[in-house]
Amino acid sequence: MAVPRVIIGEADRWTAELLGQLVRSVRGDAEIVTVHDGHAVLEQWRRQPAQLLIADFGLPDVGGLDVLREVRRQREQPPLPFFLITEKVDAASVKAAVALTPTAYLAKPFDAEDMLRRLRAVLLKPGDDPVSPLPEAELHQSLDEFLQGRRESAAGAPVLATVQSTLSQLHDTQTLDIEVLAAQFRPDPQLTAQLIAAANSAALHVGSPCQTLPQALQRLGIKHSLNLALGVTLQRGVSLQDALLVEQAQALWQTSQRLAELARWLAVRIDVDAERCFTAGLLHRLGDLALLRTLQDWCDGGGVLEEETVMRSLAQYAAPYGSALRTRWRLPLELRELIAAAYQLGSGVFSREALVVNLAAEAARSSDEQPFAGLLEHKAARMLRLDAALLL
Repeated sequence: MAVPRVIIGEADRWTAELLGQLVRSVRGDAEIVTVHDGHAVLEQWRRQPAQLLIADFGLPDVGGLDVLREVRRQREQPPLPFFLITEKVDAASVKAAVALTPTAYLAKPFDAEDMLRRLRAVLLKPGDDPVSPLPEAELHQSLDEFLQGRRESAAGAPVLATVQSTLSQLHDTQTLDIEVLAAQFRPDPQLTAQLIAAANSAALHVGSPCQTLPQALQRLGIKHSLNLALGVTLQRGVSLQDALLVEQAQALWQTSQRLAELARWLAVRIDVDAERCFTAGLLHRLGDLALLRTLQDWCDGGGVLEEETVMRSLAQYAAPYGSALRTRWRLPLELRELIAAAYQLGSGVFSREALVVNLAAEAARSSDEQPFAGLLEHKAARMLRLDAALLL
């Protein structure tokens, strides 16, 4: 099977990544070229033939409709498959596009399952099986070299199996609302972080930045949120396979959930932003989880891990992985500062939310035998002026 070349023209980074992931799930060997304006789409198309072109109607410089017009002007036979995605569904726009015979004219937010069906029709011949992507681990490297090289490009954390199993059911639900979707996604650090990042992208950013999952879902809308979540769950390595890594991930998920719930509980009691405190607690081990996912890539490529190696890697690389992810995804600075409060307060003036997260982290680390021993003397408890009755 020849390797297909697919050109994606989409200004919004997160929608472009979603489209690329949908293509990979159909043809894992596809050469995917992602560009963000119409001039670049045409340049790539002229430089080398493609098997599929996907373009947004509203591309900067040269719009998607003009790109389609230029492609059709060449009178290729058979016509190049061309998916035009758009927010313009008025009669005049549809008529102008249909005259240029796009293979598909898809309204935003498009349906991801429908997009997958269309991609299979174009990229797979009858009887073909999707080609799975190959592991990218290069075992001539040491594990340290591998982890250092992946830090700036790590895909993020694995996704909880319970969330993955629920997602397909949510796509078929006709009466889904924001609260239901938030309840299903809320336990998962990866989906929470990526949806917040997507909601704050340049294409959607209006007003104050989103710092919580409900805010992100409200801005993205249900359909687009579901599409982005599906794209995440289709990524390679999103489910851990190695038993040692699965065990570590379960412990980290439980730690994150415990801190998040404690922070929300305390925030409600003292009347500060409980959802922000919950979010910071949930995301504070994102780097650890991202590192485990990268270690799974190492295993998939033939690498061998022992418990001591995993623990050493977490101690050495989890913090840099977390910092790189939060920066690359451009999570709001206020949220990043709140996440940092789970580790230390540092010096300066602290918000009440930061004190709550810091105290919740201390409580989460307490043993079962003495769950709140010494919390009254903790710096955050003193600054919040909490009494013993509340802590107990």
